[in-house]
Amino acid sequence: MKHSLILTTALTGLIALPAAAQEVALLSWGGAYGNSHLEAYAKPFEAETGIKVVMQDADNPATPIKAMVEAGNVTVDVASVEYADAVRLCDEGLLETIDGSILAAAEDGTAAADDFIEGAVTDCFVGTDVYSMILAYDDSKFADAKPATPADFFDLAKFPGKRTMRKGAKFNLELALMADGVAPADVYATLGTPEGVDRAFAKLDSIKSDVIWWEAGAQPPQLLADGEVTMAYAFNGRIFNAAQAEGKPFKIIWDGQIYEMEGWVVPKGAPHLEDALKFVTYSTSPKPQARAAEFISYGPPRKSAAALVGNIEGTEVPMGPNLPTSAENMTNALGSNLDFWVDHDAELNERFNSWLAG
Repeated sequence: MKHSLILTTALTGLIALPAAAQEVALLSWGGAYGNSHLEAYAKPFEAETGIKVVMQDADNPATPIKAMVEAGNVTVDVASVEYADAVRLCDEGLLETIDGSILAAAEDGTAAADDFIEGAVTDCFVGTDVYSMILAYDDSKFADAKPATPADFFDLAKFPGKRTMRKGAKFNLELALMADGVAPADVYATLGTPEGVDRAFAKLDSIKSDVIWWEAGAQPPQLLADGEVTMAYAFNGRIFNAAQAEGKPFKIIWDGQIYEMEGWVVPKGAPHLEDALKFVTYSTSPKPQARAAEFISYGPPRKSAAALVGNIEGTEVPMGPNLPTSAENMTNALGSNLDFWVDHDAELNERFNSWLAG
């Protein structure tokens, strides 16, 4: 009887296991971006597969992912992270390998490997979108001359008011150099020298006392809306959403935009690995990627998805011209240099934090 009870209990556990496994815990960024994940990926995936998607938010999902894996207490299956963070986490052995062969082909049969833009699929990462850091301003604050360049962002005399910038070295040092006259093509070569780093910090010094530093992507549009700042350095999708969905008088400056990819990673030890990989495959297919771009103005990294992007959700206005990847918006754009930041992130952030505290 005792053995029979043990066997029954064991069998019950085995029978119950698949039902318990039908879930994906997804860690995203919240706000308008998180909503694009919910509407374009999570809801349709759940409807199609019956696998429940439970979403959580973080200011930067890479941080809790690293902590979870190192503590051996992983509660997330899929996370959205920035490209450089994905490479770093992968190098540290904190992510599962994602076999590129599981990714869906384009509708015309083109293999996923040939349909994604260069660098969008790595050992541990599959790109979901191309976003950019852009300058933005409150149009109501500047009656005559309008800011149009990185140099204008640093010109407090001509364009008065507080600024808001992301708290950290990345993006800010590049912007400072472009504002100081360095061409986008020369930014990383310049930043790779001690003199170039000094030059960037000297430029940041010129507005330091007028900057409010942000850490969560939702903060810049809120600071603009509250009138606490007149100009912001922010994720393009957050500013776009505030202007489009909330009718805020915000304008984007594409000159000097710095573009980069975000995408999915699967933490090492993800509790629902099989379902996590199903979600990755589904959500990085062309149609869902195009659909996500209709909710927030981040470009799909699949070539075949670009043509599928329709109107801004709930409007008759085409989304295409609002994407960082649109040809007209790429003039004078800078691609974030992954290798540079993998090599220099720690030292430059240490200097940035010392500079900020000084």
